[in-house]
Amino acid sequence: MTGGQQRRVLVVEDDPTIAESVAARLRAEGFAVDLAHDGPGAVAAAAEIEPDLLVLDVMLPGFDGLEVCRRVQQRRPVPVLMLSARDEETDLLVGLAVGADDYLTKPFSPRELVARVHALLRRVDRERQSTERRIALGDLEIDLVERRVRRGDELAHLTPTEYELLVHLAERPRAVLPRERLLSDVWGWQDTASARTVDSHVKALRRKLGADLIRTVHGVGYALEVPR
Repeated sequence: MTGGQQRRVLVVEDDPTIAESVAARLRAEGFAVDLAHDGPGAVAAAAEIEPDLLVLDVMLPGFDGLEVCRRVQQRRPVPVLMLSARDEETDLLVGLAVGADDYLTKPFSPRELVARVHALLRRVDRERQSTERRIALGDLEIDLVERRVRRGDELAHLTPTEYELLVHLAERPRAVLPRERLLSDVWGWQDTASARTVDSHVKALRRKLGADLIRTVHGVGYALEVPR
């Protein structure tokens, strides 16, 4: 673990068999794991222990995982891997819109879940290790120390993955970056079948920062336009 500290993962899952299986696999990987089994319990646990990452089921008693994600992210940005029994794009988009960073559909392999958790945490670590302090492009300003993003006078509230995708594009303004490269560089994936994940995060950035900021190059990828 980075800096010799054990990373803490909060697993939120109402099925005891799945919850214990996920927890056991993550503990075997060296993580400290806490469990919550309903929406209110998950929000309370996240506030108390401040985990490094959430593994969060969508369907929960009390209120669902989307509401949990919304409330947790309002308090403190934290990477979220969302679990769902459904594999519809609308579910994916809603999950990403409320602050999830990644999405796994049940049934999933424990190996895949662990790989996604490690990839999410690596991305957060890369952000923290940045030596630059600020990116300014027109009226877009990214403070890399405080992890704040402004467009004009407006402060944008981005998820960890939205932030990293934006920084990746902003470090190469006007350069067209293929979806496959973005998946590899930002997400750490080699699976080109997951390209819609990139598209969904670009949609979220456009919604939060303006439709003019990122240009689509059809059949290739995306480029950040220098805003005025």
